[in-house]
Amino acid sequence: MTQKNNTLPLILALLVTGGILGGGFWLLTGQKRSFEINGVDVSIGDSDAQDRNNSDSGSSSAPETPSSSTPTAAPFPVPTEVASGTQIFIDGSTSMAQLNAALKESFESKFTGTRVEIAAQGSSKGIEALIAGNVDVAASSRPLKPDETAAGLKTFGVKPDQIALVVGKDNAFKQSLTSQQAADIFTGKITNWSEVGGPDAPIRVINRPAVSGTYSSFKELVLSGQDVTGPGVTTLERDETTGMLQKLGTDGIGYATYSQVANQGTVRTLPIDNVFPDQPNYAYQRQLLYVYKEPASEGAKAFLGFVGSPDAQAVLDQ
Repeated sequence: MTQKNNTLPLILALLVTGGILGGGFWLLTGQKRSFEINGVDVSIGDSDAQDRNNSDSGSSSAPETPSSSTPTAAPFPVPTEVASGTQIFIDGSTSMAQLNAALKESFESKFTGTRVEIAAQGSSKGIEALIAGNVDVAASSRPLKPDETAAGLKTFGVKPDQIALVVGKDNAFKQSLTSQQAADIFTGKITNWSEVGGPDAPIRVINRPAVSGTYSSFKELVLSGQDVTGPGVTTLERDETTGMLQKLGTDGIGYATYSQVANQGTVRTLPIDNVFPDQPNYAYQRQLLYVYKEPASEGAKAFLGFVGSPDAQAVLDQ
């Protein structure tokens, strides 16, 4: 009888100790779990603990940008059919040229007899064509200006994008730039690679024309609204990524939408504050947009409705 009385408290003590240890484990792993002590349900753990740990240990306070390409809510319903013979005209951002081409192929494949005509003369040119009634949709890599909004234009957020700073693959500078150094290079305050830890050689800046949406976004994101200026600046006549890359050589620096240069074998993207463009806390993030004019044309309604479909989502994910 005495032995039984001594055993029972021991068993209870082991059970309580096990429960506390188990609760501590779940607390450390940041998962919320419940168990019972003396007939009472007790919840231990904090579902936000891991998030707080991650934010405390991170070196940057910049919020993460979602990597998903999921567009914002489409302004028009997904079409079930589009009349054969329908033509849709799109012009605008060179940064969206590949995306436009992929969506064109998918749209025409799904709706037999339709045709999507695409051009890439730059965001501003595309928006001007939309206001003039010459296209159904403008592709833009910059937000609308107040006068464009006043003209009845609306935007549809399609996909997040990053602006990458690029140099030729044989450029001797192989370090990270700080965000301040990047701004100083493109505003003429830094003009030699030696000033940022590179070789003693002048920096040639390859700039995009004013009609470029990438240029407008670059000014806001990198230069805080300042213009690109300095003794070593070459401004392209046309907004084209290929032409810019060809001019980099061993001493030039330029910028482009990251998706267009990520797999280019002739150039390298530079990290900013030790963060590369494909990382979520990269500094130079923007949103790619489709723009339409109210009242929208039937072609615009069909195409933009399609962009919100699972078929288009598969294209965006690629």
